[in-house]
Amino acid sequence: MGAGIESLCAFHAGERYVTEPTFEPSGVDATLRALLADVLGLGEERAAALTDASGLFGELPEFDSMAVATVLTEMEDRLGIIIDDDEIDGEIFETYGNLLAFSRCKVNG
Repeated sequence: MGAGIESLCAFHAGERYVTEPTFEPSGVDATLRALLADVLGLGEERAAALTDASGLFGELPEFDSMAVATVLTEMEDRLGIIIDDDEIDGEIFETYGNLLAFSRCKVNG
């Protein structure tokens, strides 16, 4: 697995995104929620109800190991980013907040 979120940006698990984003945060958030609604079949209401502390992998039955690859591919396509294999760590998929922070870091370079 990869080096985790901490190696990519000024983020530590359990904390909110702390650097000033150059991409509108709500844009990344909205895109990520729509992506999860589509890929996992959560629907808009369940995706909108996700909080930073909402568990993903291991918590949502829809978010299994097969879904991880699809989510990553869709993140690259919809956010216009490239995710290297060595950047992926299980911590990224623990909570929605972690996935959102990782996404923002990748979008903002």
